[in-house]
Formats: sequence, C-alpha cells, structure tokens
Amino acid sequence: MDLQEISDRLEIEAVLVRYTRAIDTGEWDALDAVFTPDAEIDYTESGGIADTYPAVKAWLAEVLPAFFPRRMHSLAQVEVRFPGDGRGGDEAVVTAYFHNPMPLPGQGEDGADDTQVVEFGGLYHHTMVRTPDGWRSRRLHEEIVWKRGL
Repeated sequence: MDLQEISDRLEIEAVLVRYTRAIDTGEWDALDAVFTPDAEIDYTESGGIADTYPAVKAWLAEVLPAFFPRRMHSLAQVEVRFPGDGRGGDEAVVTAYFHNPMPLPGQGEDGADDTQVVEFGGLYHHTMVRTPDGWRSRRLHEEIVWKRGL
C-alpha cells in the first residue's frame, strides 16, 4: 500500500463515521459531506425507502426522530476495494458491518426508561467517489442480516 492508498482508506473510513454520527445525532445537513447530490440510497430491507439523496434526506429527518428518537451505530470490519489494479483511483467499493440499536419511544411507565429496543445488524454497501470536496458516497445499499424487536 502506498501513501495515497492509505490516505484514501482513512478518508473513506471518516466518511462512514460522518454518516453514522449524522444519523445518530439528527444533524441531517452533515449528510451533505457524506453523499453526492445525485446519490442513490436504498433502505428498503429495513422498511425504509429507496430514492435519490435529497428525497432520502428529507425522509430521514421526518421519520427517524418520530419513530426512533435515540440511535447509536457501531461500525466494524470496513473493507475498501479499488476497481482496476486495486491501487487507488477515483472510485471505491466499500462494505462495512454495522449494529444499530434504537429504543422505541413511549414504552416506559411514569417516565421509566424501560423501552423496547429494536436492533438491526447488517452491511452498508457504498460506492464511493473522489470529488473536489473529498470522498463521497454515490450509492448506499443497506443490507439487513438480522433484526430483533420488530
């Protein structure tokens, strides 16, 4: 691995972290530093929508706080593959394991925090591209491997 590939891998992993932090904190505009404006996003396996980034961003801002006001992702086992000779370039295929537990609101009595927790485990499949503003996801497919609590 040369220095450029190491740098690209670190920048791509930072995009993944920005994605999960934006989703977990509800900072929807932070997703602008994750996706290209024309990105395609597919959340259908978890009961969501598949559409372009602007439509999905609006959907996330409306739906997630209403159904899952608290969210906390964990990422693991990030694989970055560069098409072609495998030594960098302007496109990368990225797969990352994720675990995302989310408590449902309003289940506890008298304000007690004994809510039911919904959990998803799966893989994020991104196609990343190098842009003048850094690496961005042009495509995200969320693959659900397991779920609990639904």
